[in-house]
Amino acid sequence: DLPALLLTRGIRRVFLLADKNTYTAAGERVASLLEEAKIAVRAYVFEEERLAPNESAVGLAMMHFDPSVDAVLGVGSGVINDLSKIVAHASGKSYICVATAPSMDGYASATSSMSVAGLKTSLPSRCADILVGDTDILASAPMEMLRAGLGDMLAKYIALCDWRVSHLINGETYDESVAATVRASLQKCVANADGLLSRNADAVAAVFEGLALCGAAMKMAGSSRPASGVEHYLSHVWDMRGEAFGTPVALHGLQCAVGTYIAADLYQKVKGVTPERERALAFVGSFDYAAWAKTLRAFLGKGADAMIALEEKERKYDKKKHASRLARILSVWQDILRVIDEEIPDRAVLDALYERVGLPKSLPEIGLDDAILPLTVAATKDIRDKYVLSRLCFDLGILDALCPV
Repeated sequence: DLPALLLTRGIRRVFLLADKNTYTAAGERVASLLEEAKIAVRAYVFEEERLAPNESAVGLAMMHFDPSVDAVLGVGSGVINDLSKIVAHASGKSYICVATAPSMDGYASATSSMSVAGLKTSLPSRCADILVGDTDILASAPMEMLRAGLGDMLAKYIALCDWRVSHLINGETYDESVAATVRASLQKCVANADGLLSRNADAVAAVFEGLALCGAAMKMAGSSRPASGVEHYLSHVWDMRGEAFGTPVALHGLQCAVGTYIAADLYQKVKGVTPERERALAFVGSFDYAAWAKTLRAFLGKGADAMIALEEKERKYDKKKHASRLARILSVWQDILRVIDEEIPDRAVLDALYERVGLPKSLPEIGLDDAILPLTVAATKDIRDKYVLSRLCFDLGILDALCPV
C-alpha cells in the first residue's frame, strides 16, 4: 500500500535511507514497489556493521541527500529512524518511516536520540507523517530486537514515576491524559509479551502500536518525559562510555531493560528511607563539585564537558536551590511514596516478567562490569536538566548510601 499512500499526498520523489541490514529486510522491496509506481527513489545505504547516531552519520546522510525530493523515507528502526527524522526536519520535507523491528518507541516521536560531542541528547526532529509497520517484516526481526522493544516499553514504569515526582517537587507540567496513554500502551505490551517472542502477528501488531503511541505521547507532552527517565540516562551513560572508551554497548532497549530493573530497585529502597533535613543539608554542604567534575571527565570522556557546561547554566548544585527543593520534598514526602507505589511494580512481578521473556537485569548480562554501577547512577543526575530519581536521592543526601561510589 505504500505507493498509493505516497501518491495521494503528491509524493513522487523520495530519498530512501537505510543500512545494509534494513535494506535487505525491507528497503529493496520498498524501492522496487515505488519504482514500479513511477516514484523516483534516491537511496543511500549505510555500510557500517554498527551504525552510530552521531555527527558523522548525520553528515553522511546530508551529503547524499537530494534536495529535489518530496520526502525522506527511512527504512529501519532506532538509528535509521533518528537520522531520517533529522534529515527531514533540516530539509523541511515530509517523513515516511517503514519500520523493520518493534524494537523502540521513537517511531512516532518528534525528537532524535543522538550523540553530540560525546553526549547523548535528544534533538528536535520531525515526527513521521506516515508510519508503516508490516507485521510480517516486524515479526521477522532478530529476537534480541523484539526483546529490546519490550525493554524500551518497560522503561515507562520509571519514566512516569520520575515525571510525577518532579511535578510534586518542582511543579513541572504533568499531563495525566498523556500518562494514561503511556500506561495503556505499556499494559498492552506486557500482556502481549509472550506472543511477541513467539512471533505471533497479532502480538507483534499490539506491541508495535504501543511503541508508536508512546512516541506520539512524547510529541503530545512536548518532551521525552512520558517515555524516558533515569533508566534511559543509565543507558546513555553506557553509550557514552562505549563511544569514549570502546566498552560494550548493547541494543538500546536491552540497556533500558537493565536500567529499569536497577531504577525500580532503587525506588523501592527510597521507600524505606526516612527523610532527614540535617543529613541532607550536611551531605550537599560537603559536596565538592570541582572534584565531581574531574570524576565525570575520567568516567565519561569528552561527553562530560557538555554536562559540566550544562551545570554552569542550570546550577542544580546551588545550596540555596537545594534547600528550597528539600523543603518541598519533606512537605510532599507521603505523596512521593504514593506515586512510587502506584507506578513501580513489585520486585517479584518484574522478576517473573524478565525471566519469562529473557530480558537482562544486570550489567554483566550486557557485557559491563558491576563495579561501574555506582558512578553510572551518580552520573545520570548530570546528563540533562531533567529531575530524575538520582537527583531525588542526591537532594535527600542518600545517593551514596543507596548506591555507594
